[in-house]
Amino acid sequence: MPSTQSNYMSPVDPLSLNRIRSNLIRLEDTIIFSLIERAQFALNPRIYERDCFDELKAMNWKGSWLEWFLKETETFHAKARRYTSPDEYPFTPDLPNPVLPPLSYPKILHPNKINVNSSILTFYTRAIVPRITRRATQELAMVKRNAGVIGDDEYEDDGNYGSAATIDVEVLQAISKRVHYGKFVSESKFRSHPADFIPHILNPNPTALLKLITKPDVEAALLERVRRKASIYGQELNPGGEPVSNTMGAGRWKIDVEGVRDLYETWIIPLTKEVEVEYLLHRLDGLSQEEIEELMKSS
Repeated sequence: MPSTQSNYMSPVDPLSLNRIRSNLIRLEDTIIFSLIERAQFALNPRIYERDCFDELKAMNWKGSWLEWFLKETETFHAKARRYTSPDEYPFTPDLPNPVLPPLSYPKILHPNKINVNSSILTFYTRAIVPRITRRATQELAMVKRNAGVIGDDEYEDDGNYGSAATIDVEVLQAISKRVHYGKFVSESKFRSHPADFIPHILNPNPTALLKLITKPDVEAALLERVRRKASIYGQELNPGGEPVSNTMGAGRWKIDVEGVRDLYETWIIPLTKEVEVEYLLHRLDGLSQEEIEELMKSS
């Protein structure tokens, strides 16, 4: 069967568990490869701080370099109707309308306004980037010290603001899609067994809903798969394609493998479950009592 994970105009059921699983696994690859690309540059903290670039101040921009980069990128993407797709959520508010006419997507998700991109932007810039760029930052400091640069100036900044931000945007958009895909997971589970969820929605019980959607065995398998992927994709290879070993005989990696696993365990999985629970809490919004009773019977 052809790959149609993101084509919501195809006849494949967008809420089938196989399709959802395929999408999430594909996004793992996208996230890991993008993180490996970001790890080649130093931290460059200036691009995450506000009011650090005179060029942006001259344009009356109040945000950071990365926020400006996101706005410019998402403005173009919005004109190409990217954010009319049910699995795309922008970081930038007040984007322009699409230039292309809208597509007639099937009704997949219950209407909602859940968008956690502000949280994603915060944990990515404050917790993830410093960890995955540690090696590049340390190597940069060594080069600078050898050139006579010492103190604060020897760390963190290699000047690749455009290259680093370009990759940051790719990582952020992939993480955003992955986290907000929790809505599809919740909708699929809800449609399969509405009666399991409805009592905890009518009498709001986030703890009970969280218990219903949490699958420890699935999460454990996911974390191990992500760690193994990062260790395979991130290997340093010689010109012959063989893994490079360090002086102790262990493999060398282009990225902090455990850092990628921790990204999922500490940030992506918990935030995805927050999205799932929040979506479920509003799943009955706008429905009549009769419609709710019909859903109870449909189980």
